[in-house]
Formats: sequence, structure tokens, C-alpha cells
Amino acid sequence: MDSQHLRYQLKAGHYYLYDMRDEPSAITGERRFRLKTELVAIAFDLATGLVCQHGHPTRIHAWALGVRRKLRTAGDWEAADSLIVVSGPLPEDEINKCLRIRGYCRWMFQRLATLPHGKLHAHQGRSAWQRAHGDTARQRRAA
Repeated sequence: MDSQHLRYQLKAGHYYLYDMRDEPSAITGERRFRLKTELVAIAFDLATGLVCQHGHPTRIHAWALGVRRKLRTAGDWEAADSLIVVSGPLPEDEINKCLRIRGYCRWMFQRLATLPHGKLHAHQGRSAWQRAHGDTARQRRAA
């Protein structure tokens, strides 16, 4: 699948992956999502910054472990060490730039420690009232 057409969107604490080539539904106006996950992982080549795989962290980490094992068995230790997996609540725009811009992952990896928490950054758009009452409502439901 060509990653140029893929976009992640953060909604209600989950990342949704959409293929922008899909037509929106005539009824809802929404596109069908390809993936829904709480966290996102991106596997990329550190030397080139090219994305190899992306998606649910468990699947991506397992894929990378298998690829590294095969590369080391073949004697290509350098390529195995160059395969990097970054996962967590990454900012939506950073994830999408990794998919759109060739080599962007390498630059994002260098700035990883300074990136904002992806899900907290998304909540900054809510008003103070929404943040205060939304958290209270969640506490009441949990009790």
C-alpha cells in the first residue's frame, strides 16, 4: 500500500488510519478507516529515514524483531542495527509527515525527546470548561 495516500487522525484518544483515495460515504461523509489503535509504531531505516512499516505497536515490534533476526542470520548486522521502531502517543502531524515526506523519520527521531505527547497535545484545543467538566464526568462514570 502506498503510504503517500495514508493519513492518521486522532479522535477520542484513538488513532485512525485512513486511505485518502477511498471515497467518503454518501450517508455519513466519513471514509472507512483501515486501522484503529491507541498507540502508533513506525519502523524505519535510520540510514535513509524511509518508513518500512507502521501500525499497531505489537505487530510492528514483532515484524521488526523478525526482520532483524533474518538480517543478522544473513550476516548483515549493520542493516539490522539500522532498523528502528518508534512507538507511543506520537503527535498526529509528525506521524503523517513520516508517511508523506521521504526521509522525515530520521529527522523526527533526532527530535523525539522534545516532541509533545501526542494525545495531550490534541486536547489543548478544548476549552477550559470542556477540560474541567469532561474530566469530572469521566471520574463520575468510573466511580
